[in-house]
Amino acid sequence: MTEQLWRDVDTYFGGLLVGPDTALDAAREANTAAGLPAIDVTPALGKLLGLLAGSIGARRILEIGTLGGYSTIWLARALPPDGRLITCEIDPTHAAVARENLARAGLDGIVEVLEGPAAQTLTSVAGPFDLVFIDADKPSISEYFTHALRLSHPGTMIIVDNVVRRGSVIDPDSDDDAVRGTRRFAEMLAAEERVSATVIQTVGSKGHDGFALAVVG
Repeated sequence: MTEQLWRDVDTYFGGLLVGPDTALDAAREANTAAGLPAIDVTPALGKLLGLLAGSIGARRILEIGTLGGYSTIWLARALPPDGRLITCEIDPTHAAVARENLARAGLDGIVEVLEGPAAQTLTSVAGPFDLVFIDADKPSISEYFTHALRLSHPGTMIIVDNVVRRGSVIDPDSDDDAVRGTRRFAEMLAAEERVSATVIQTVGSKGHDGFALAVVG
């Protein structure tokens, strides 16, 4: 099994089940043109986020880590006409690109981009939210998860991306801050009695990774 094979399978199913999309494709192109890091969710995961949001009838969504708004578009499209999404982004350039991408997708009236460190901006955000997607700096995941719990209600779904770290998450001696932060979060998740959670490993165009999914009880 090779990463090239994983990418080819992603491309195959993406072509069948996702296909071209003017707004999403334009967002990726704009992100690249602006020099944003190529760390967006894959089209397959983006569609999964939208399907999950739609399946629980989400009306209010919180996203922590906007980047250029690619995943934001997927999530916002799953909302009903009166739904709202708040997304947090620390980098002013990323936030500006995201706002342009969201406007192009016709979602600027549904999505609010909060600019600044999420640990600070989240203190003034009012909940509850039906779904929270955390895709931001890994050393701070536990803090973001704490905010997500505070802003949740019974039934809220919390999704945390990039928790497998190509398998390095199992290394207790890692000196990688992202791995250490992810392990702290995993231990916190295991001890948190208010949620039922699991982790799904994934392989694909972004290599070996995975996401955590928790439901508040």
